[in-house]
Amino acid sequence: MNKIAFLLLSTISLAQSVTKSMLLLPDTGQTTSYTTTFGEDHDYSINVPSFTNNGNGTITDNVTKLMWQQTDGGEMTIENAITYCNSLSLGGYSGWRLPTPMEAMSILNLQKNNPSMDIVYFPSTGAEYWWTNTFQVGDNTKVWCTNSGGGIGNKPKTETISAGGTKSYHARAVRNITTPLVLPNHFTDNGDGTITDNVTQLVWQKVPNVNLFNWEQAITYAEGLTLANATDWRLPNIKELQSLNIESNSNPSVNTTYFSTIGIHNYWSSTTLLPNPNNLTSAWYWNTQFGITTYDNKTNSNYVICVRGNPVLGSSDFSMKNNIQIYPNPASNYVLLNFPKVLNLVQIEITDTSGKIVFSKEEKSIINEYKIDVKEFSDGIYFINLTSENIKNTYKVLIKK
Repeated sequence: MNKIAFLLLSTISLAQSVTKSMLLLPDTGQTTSYTTTFGEDHDYSINVPSFTNNGNGTITDNVTKLMWQQTDGGEMTIENAITYCNSLSLGGYSGWRLPTPMEAMSILNLQKNNPSMDIVYFPSTGAEYWWTNTFQVGDNTKVWCTNSGGGIGNKPKTETISAGGTKSYHARAVRNITTPLVLPNHFTDNGDGTITDNVTQLVWQKVPNVNLFNWEQAITYAEGLTLANATDWRLPNIKELQSLNIESNSNPSVNTTYFSTIGIHNYWSSTTLLPNPNNLTSAWYWNTQFGITTYDNKTNSNYVICVRGNPVLGSSDFSMKNNIQIYPNPASNYVLLNFPKVLNLVQIEITDTSGKIVFSKEEKSIINEYKIDVKEFSDGIYFINLTSENIKNTYKVLIKK
């Protein structure tokens, strides 16, 4: 089997086609606030991690729709890990394999540490690292591995104990429950300064800001960004940042056809590092030389690329998210919601940055447009939450008198 046959973000021939093995990208699991500045990881709940114990040694991820080996297979070399996973029979299933880097990152929980994983579903085995199926581009002595601290990096394969090293690298197998989709295009340039990743359904700032920011400044910049007539931009969490990585590329490790100015830099995430409760002064970042995720002191300066989007399970058409227009934005006396089609039983809720509900209304149906009176709202940022037909989306609006 080709070592990169199951890469989630792989190019087929010279086309832009890409295989999508995960339905959605889970949140990081970070549920605690570490700053009073709105926009950190804790403040956005999109696809909360959710697992089902199948009672047969397997765990189903309800967000990605992947099935995982509950207890990893233990310490072994990368060569043995590939053989072990490919030949595994577990829970009455075959078709097991090593995960891609993005898949391996998807089950990490950044609210936990050593291991950064929900041990209710994935018992601790003493692993320091877990193998993926991907070797570093141009160097087959290094393999992409997630680690028990919550990051991912390109690690020497000789470091594991079975290869004569001193560290414990384990194998955890994964399998597809359904046939992965093949998308005709990985990215779409929207022609308005934004790029849509069709795998994750997230929309990205095409040209990152050229300035350096500390972590708090990065959050504030992202929250205040207006681009492509949208104001619901935010600083991405570390899983979202890592999802941009193309392990078959380096210097930078992205698709430079779409992100030509991203350069070789460190990009802040909204996710705080959790070494221990008494030291929360660092946050995770993504480095674009090869694509490792690691951390830096929040007072240091790094670059920023912003993201928007609320991909959710049950949404039959993600484009609905972007086709709903919120205007004027900034607003003063009213906000208009413009819909491309009739929506039935729409729940409209507006919250302020503290999460307090300041407006709530349920409408049996909406045709084209709905008007909200905001004359009595104080100046500031608000979030419009819409729920209808299994679609749940959040939009940011600025009220400025």
